[in-house]
Amino acid sequence: MSPHRPGESRELADSPWPGLPPHPVLLIPVGSTEQHGPHLPLDVDTTIATEVCRRAAADAAQDVRVAPAIAYGSSGEHQDFPGTLSIGSAVLESVLIELGRSARTWASRVVFVNGHGGNAPVLERAVALLRYEGDHVAWIACRHGAGHAGRAETSIMLRLDPERVRVDDAVAGPDEDLRALMPRLRSEGVRAVSPGGVLGDPAGATADEGERLLTRMAEDVRRMLENTDA
Repeated sequence: MSPHRPGESRELADSPWPGLPPHPVLLIPVGSTEQHGPHLPLDVDTTIATEVCRRAAADAAQDVRVAPAIAYGSSGEHQDFPGTLSIGSAVLESVLIELGRSARTWASRVVFVNGHGGNAPVLERAVALLRYEGDHVAWIACRHGAGHAGRAETSIMLRLDPERVRVDDAVAGPDEDLRALMPRLRSEGVRAVSPGGVLGDPAGATADEGERLLTRMAEDVRRMLENTDA
């Protein structure tokens, strides 16, 4: 059973410091502010990571708190599109490391939950350093399928915030394997391969599919929390 009392908030920001349990597990959503095609809002990655953390915390066997999300990431590949705000890999790495160092003074464990693929190499480096320093830190990706602003992310946003999904503006982008596109994405950016900013096809997206994806991702995080060696 979860140690949380019924109705108790799992949000770190909601608690005065005396209200925190001793040595909780801390989930930190890591997202981005970047273009997600002409039909989705800029905060998709942050929204998804935050929701996954909230769901995982709600049913966790441990006492878990969800930190305010890191809403800016390493998004240079999207910089050709207005609205994208990237802090780059070096700054993001420093932010992750300093947050981990700060949290270790009171949290028993820190898990970064990542919603943006471009953050992954940075998380690998930051977590490796924190572990070297002796911290119980890990990271996990919100794995909802390949693509960017395609069917998976559109389905999730239809489930979470349908009023912000402009279905009529959705366009399809290249549907190739991202591994094949990656060299060009890194050297030229997303716009070079997809003028609309979409990788994949949003067609067929449904809120029901979004719910299934969210459930699976939250379960991935819960399993990680149960594995104390991860």
